[in-house]
Amino acid sequence: MIKSATDVMRDVIAAAVIDGVMALKDGAKGLPNIVARDVSAIHPNTSVRDLPEGVQKAIDESVRTAFARLKKEGYTVAESGSVRPPMRADASRPPRADGPRGPRPDGLRGPRPGGPDQRRGPRPDGQPRPSGPRGPKR
Repeated sequence: MIKSATDVMRDVIAAAVIDGVMALKDGAKGLPNIVARDVSAIHPNTSVRDLPEGVQKAIDESVRTAFARLKKEGYTVAESGSVRPPMRADASRPPRADGPRGPRPDGLRGPRPGGPDQRRGPRPDGQPRPSGPRGPKR
């Protein structure tokens, strides 16, 4: 049975976390104070290069294992140079003459119905429209 990509990634990440914890414990050589110091030094802005050398090696090995596992499960893993970047809109091309949404269905030019110039006057319920700002910005 083929596993979903979510299941494979969950297994890969769990294995990577366990490998990282084991690398922290091995780096401390069984001393709990050193493990506590190394764990407390990890924070959200910690980069891979800030981690102990053993943990860096464990992360590198986990990445290699993750890609091998994805390939083994039948998922395509492309090399970084073989994937083309997504297409962007060409900034040198002039905008369309009919506007960004194309020509109007009735063939007329000018503002579309329901635009700001159509919203003047009283509301459909007869109440006047407010004249000031609409409210606080969020």
